[in-house]
Amino acid sequence: MKKFTTSFVIAAALGLAACSGADNAADTAEAGAEEAVMDTEAAADEAMDSAEGAADAMGEATADATGEATEAAADAADSAATAADAAANAAKSAAGDAKEAVKAEAGKMIDKGAAAAKKAVE
Repeated sequence: MKKFTTSFVIAAALGLAACSGADNAADTAEAGAEEAVMDTEAAADEAMDSAEGAADAMGEATADATGEATEAAADAADSAATAADAAANAAKSAAGDAKEAVKAEAGKMIDKGAAAAKKAVE
């Protein structure tokens, strides 16, 4: 019975360690994705501010052309932000999938450990 208890405790500890690692990996991936989104949005804001400042400096005659360029830059920034959001969502989804896969494997390891412990007791 002592072998069974020891084997079961070891299997449970391994399963918990695997789940903890998956949680940490998922949290790290999510934080990285969110940081990428924030950095992209900040860069887009800076690009807009720079474009507006350049338009003011050039005066009325060039403001129309710069306005079009600003709109194009704004569109590009919006597209980049959308792409960053999509990447963040994909990273979150992948992290969640990885977490579930690790949990499933940990469950299998616990089951195998329990079976081995049961066999050792018999």
